[in-house]
Amino acid sequence: MTEHEAPPHPAGPHGELLRRLEAADPAPKAPRELSARGRAELLCDPGTFTPTGALRRSHSRQEGPRFDGDGVVTGWGTIQGRPVAVVSHEFARGGGSIGTGFAAKVARLQDLAVQRRMPVVYLNDSGGARIHEGIESLDGCGAIFRRNVLAREVVPQLSVVMGPCAGAAAYSPALTDWTVMVRGSGHMFLTGPDVVRAATGEEVTPDEIGGAALHTQLSGVAHLAADTDAEALAAVRRILGYLPSWRGGALPTTAPRRPDPAAAGRLAGLVPRRSSSPFDMRDLLRGVVDGSEFFELMPGYAPSVITAFARLGGVPVGVVASQPMRRGGILDIASSRKTARFVRFCGRFGLPVLTFVDVPGFMPGTRQESGGIITEGAEVLAAYVETRTPRLTVVVRKAFGGAFIALGSKSLGADFAWAYPDSELAVMGPAGAVNILHRRRLAQAEDPEALRRELADDYRERVTRPFAAAETGIVDDIILPEQTRATLLAALALYHPGAAEETAPPS
Repeated sequence: MTEHEAPPHPAGPHGELLRRLEAADPAPKAPRELSARGRAELLCDPGTFTPTGALRRSHSRQEGPRFDGDGVVTGWGTIQGRPVAVVSHEFARGGGSIGTGFAAKVARLQDLAVQRRMPVVYLNDSGGARIHEGIESLDGCGAIFRRNVLAREVVPQLSVVMGPCAGAAAYSPALTDWTVMVRGSGHMFLTGPDVVRAATGEEVTPDEIGGAALHTQLSGVAHLAADTDAEALAAVRRILGYLPSWRGGALPTTAPRRPDPAAAGRLAGLVPRRSSSPFDMRDLLRGVVDGSEFFELMPGYAPSVITAFARLGGVPVGVVASQPMRRGGILDIASSRKTARFVRFCGRFGLPVLTFVDVPGFMPGTRQESGGIITEGAEVLAAYVETRTPRLTVVVRKAFGGAFIALGSKSLGADFAWAYPDSELAVMGPAGAVNILHRRRLAQAEDPEALRRELADDYRERVTRPFAAAETGIVDDIILPEQTRATLLAALALYHPGAAEETAPPS
């Protein structure tokens, strides 16, 4: 034996155990970057991942291959020092298909996570239910899904789609809170290209029917896309850094950090007075939140609304913000669905909700009405009402119609609301209001456009300016943009006494 050769395993039961454990997590087949065990270890703090059930096998009564681990690595480790449960599919063993042993391992870990108040991360790379095990496999899938639903009310659950996530396997990510997909290798669909071709004759690729672009930009089924396994796992670690370990647990606060001075200094002249002139709401957020840093979720889906995690005075918060750079910041079916989902999640896990409003209203048209925008808009209303965490709202420029009510208004229970001096709050914008209120005068005018501008200016000054809203308590005060951070911090400190400004400016 040379110095580079491993010593042989001892004879007897102990040697057999060592051989089986070594073989239970085979090296990945190209193009996978890491094995199932390697992915779990990279996700967790170094040296903390502890596997469970490495020798568990299928207990199906059906004939078929059986192998140690049954196609899934389960266990727990820590992320930033806090315990986390991990489920990692092993495609190299039976295509990561869900069999009876697989399901039993996952279900046991899900139960443990709920009992011990640990978030669960699912690393998906599975061909779906194990076909030769038949109904037993489907029964195991159902046991996992039931626990997905029950755990949702107790602990955060995150999914990463790193390979195929087909058929029954696709339901579990859809039942978790946030899903990250790896571009190129991650695919999620109920029926794959071969089944689609056989059933409909349609020729599609895995990317076209279930790739990261489809699900993060069009369907909204997934919420972030990453280029590599490592990037996806880093995103999961970052998301968990904003969340408590369980519902009702303490938020993971940090030392407060001032925004970048340049970003804060731009606030005074950032928002154009003209309501139709675009500006990037992200620039406003950078001037307000700690360190000018926020982590955006669903950035490619319904981009007229921004949803992001950030910190204010060291306290994790959820941010909902109109984005006037995209469709004027309007609310439509997709952005309403995105907003309601995010607000409900923040409420469930105790994150304060900061809302920055610059919305012209709900999207009009037969397509939106026939698609159910009334119901989706109502879900935004319900989400803000149901949320019991601090809700702090700033009207940045315009807030018209039902969209004003929907986006964190005091009438829905917001704890505090403020408006900038040049903002406008009304049933509709001045141009639309004048067209309805003065239809006859405009029709008879020699110069209807000049009259329309005159009437719109008058309506703007008498009706839409925020001072009337402040006088009646609809907003609590009129503040300058550069006062936003201090104002929000003072209010947040009423609910989270630890929220504070950085004691010394950054060096």
